[in-house]
Amino acid sequence: MKPLPPLTPRSAAAGPAGPEAAEALLRRLEWTVLRRLDGLLQGDWHTLWRGAGLDLAGLREYEPGDDVRHIDWNVTARLPQPYVRQYHEDRELEAWFLLDVSGSVDFGSDGSTKLALARGFVAALARVLTRQGNCVGALCYGRQVEPPLPPRATRGQVLALLQRMAAVADDAARTPAPGGTALAAVLQAAERLLRRRSLVFVVSDFISQPGWPPVLARLAARHDLVAVRLWDALEMALPDEAGLGLGLLTVQDAETGEQCLIDAGDPGLRQRYAALAQAQEAALRDDLARSGADVLELATGDDLLEALLRFADLRRQRERRPPGRHFPRDLQRAEPGAAA
Repeated sequence: MKPLPPLTPRSAAAGPAGPEAAEALLRRLEWTVLRRLDGLLQGDWHTLWRGAGLDLAGLREYEPGDDVRHIDWNVTARLPQPYVRQYHEDRELEAWFLLDVSGSVDFGSDGSTKLALARGFVAALARVLTRQGNCVGALCYGRQVEPPLPPRATRGQVLALLQRMAAVADDAARTPAPGGTALAAVLQAAERLLRRRSLVFVVSDFISQPGWPPVLARLAARHDLVAVRLWDALEMALPDEAGLGLGLLTVQDAETGEQCLIDAGDPGLRQRYAALAQAQEAALRDDLARSGADVLELATGDDLLEALLRFADLRRQRERRPPGRHFPRDLQRAEPGAAA
């Protein structure tokens, strides 16, 4: 199914790409968010992550895709199903951000954009990780897959990551990509690049050409993967003519530049659009659930601290359930369609 285009022309960018803007954003987050997160996402020595370490964290039932080398044969021999060992991740964790900053991400309502939300979330989480000595790297996708930002464990690395996001987003806005986003390209690049088991965040609105779900599933089987889905309520329904005084409306696809004229007050058009949006939403939900990844949803207008606390809760719940078996929307908010 072809993704729905953004409903308005491209919004203002989420800030300039210069080092001053990145420094200002990170300093603001350090004062307003990071101090309240200390000890929630990570402790002094052990983390919420599970993976390649030496200290045993627990056991869980074997799931397809698990490394057979982690099967505990002593426990398995006494039970009717195999069990695998889970370990506390080594202190020096390697985390990667796979960032979709294509044109559709620079869209939003109520004075905020998905791009601004992504920059705040990535900055805060990357700084939490680097403060504990963990390395953070990134792959950005705007019009194409950009060269990787090699992992490092410094505050300067977080600033470089923010500058890279802004620069790639500005480039994508100036020159639309023919055919729209190909999310599979950045996921395939990550497959080739990531050799050791890593913590991987895929930050995207998942408005993309088809073909990405199988690649996401392969990455989730090999790495500890979190799909961070960005969305805005205006993507789920056309603007309300009665509330906004809209009739004929020009809409533009932020990625291809294609424009069309619609009657936002036409009840039939609004109904068809809402039905298509709901069908696409259901398909996306199924694709993410089948991937085996943990899923965190972020909406424009969300409080960043609350979103990060939801993320910490999601990681704790993961210890009580197999990865990817529960799509966490019900724990976060009502259905997106209700927000329209």
